[in-house]
Amino acid sequence: MVADRFPKVDDLAARLALPGPLAVEVARQAITEARKSGEEATEIADRIAASVLAGSAMPMLNASGVLLHTNLGRAPWPEAAASTAAQVALGYSNLEFDPTKGSRSKRGTYAGQLAAALTGAEQGMVVNNNAAALSLALAAIAGGGTVAVSRGELIEIGGSFRLPDVMTAVGCRLLEVGTTNRTRPGDFESVASSAAMLLKVHPANYRVEGFTEAVDYRQMAEIASANSVPFVADVGSGLLDARTPWLQGPPPAWLEGEAAARQTLEAGANVVLFSGDKLLGGPQAGIAVGDRSLISAMARHPLARAFRCDGPTLAAVEATLEMYAAGKAGDIPFWAMATLDNEGLTLRCREVIDTSGVPAKVIDGQSVPGAGSVPGAGIPGPLISVDGKADRWKALLSGRPPVVARRQDDDLLVDLRAIAPEDDKLVAAALADACR
Repeated sequence: MVADRFPKVDDLAARLALPGPLAVEVARQAITEARKSGEEATEIADRIAASVLAGSAMPMLNASGVLLHTNLGRAPWPEAAASTAAQVALGYSNLEFDPTKGSRSKRGTYAGQLAAALTGAEQGMVVNNNAAALSLALAAIAGGGTVAVSRGELIEIGGSFRLPDVMTAVGCRLLEVGTTNRTRPGDFESVASSAAMLLKVHPANYRVEGFTEAVDYRQMAEIASANSVPFVADVGSGLLDARTPWLQGPPPAWLEGEAAARQTLEAGANVVLFSGDKLLGGPQAGIAVGDRSLISAMARHPLARAFRCDGPTLAAVEATLEMYAAGKAGDIPFWAMATLDNEGLTLRCREVIDTSGVPAKVIDGQSVPGAGSVPGAGIPGPLISVDGKADRWKALLSGRPPVVARRQDDDLLVDLRAIAPEDDKLVAAALADACR
């Protein structure tokens, strides 16, 4: 009994589906815990190993209805972006080399030129995420000076990214303007002459409603210009153009009110910052576009090296932007999912129900863009509802690949909008296993 409970470390490690050194560490931890608790070491080791493996990269099926799900990797890459990145990653590339001159070049110039051309800016640059773009803009443009921002835009995202903390980290002084729910042009006018930057920030993951007032982008730009102060707009979500010329017909109703890079620049912003992995639909990246002098200052700042992208990521950003340039952005996975025909989605829902054999029904519901994009907006569409089975959402996670659904009261909801049609059969099988 004792021998079974406290096996040799190497023997216990050998039975774990983990890389050798990690398996040894887990085995040692399991034996230590077994000596304290009296539980079998093998059971403890299996439990720890399962927890460790849960942190390794694996594909998952997103039936949650959140298209840009931060915990699930946000935007699926376009096939062109993934294949281009793979080609660059598997060999050498011209990351910082100009083959026409046979000499060193600057990283990311093509991606920056594409971003600038698509938004009507003088210059652009790409860094590894939008938080980095904002940090770099604060450091390079405000230069340790005072940055004025509305109290209603002092955001916290991701549980740890707080705008006031970021300002402190890069040496800027925060000047809070207005109140949480009401900020007027006069509030900025009274402080603009003493500020090093005026900043407007996208309200990620929330809306301020009711008795509210805000200073719009054009008003901010006019105040900044009148006081010879740079105006930086962090629009966050990665919507390039509010007109969505890559889609047939008018812009989707759920996009109403979402700030877009091109229109924000046209309103007079000196620099606009946005994400590559939200509404843009590409890899994680931060993109800055705007006045040549300010973007150049950001590129020269020492932090630019710390925030730069690697070669494969830049290649994926370029491929994504090229789809916009070619008028093919409607084929980007996010836009393809967001604009799916509801009639076709309803048919797929019924087929999944029939294939699974689970008592369920199709109901009207909505998906959401997610990742702080278009907060409060929903995309109407059909959902699969399994009445009284909300507790089965965890069982769906035990499949291979795991299926992420959502709960509503006592019901289990499955949204196929972010599921590829060829994966419907996997969702049906997972539902059958989870609900039987």
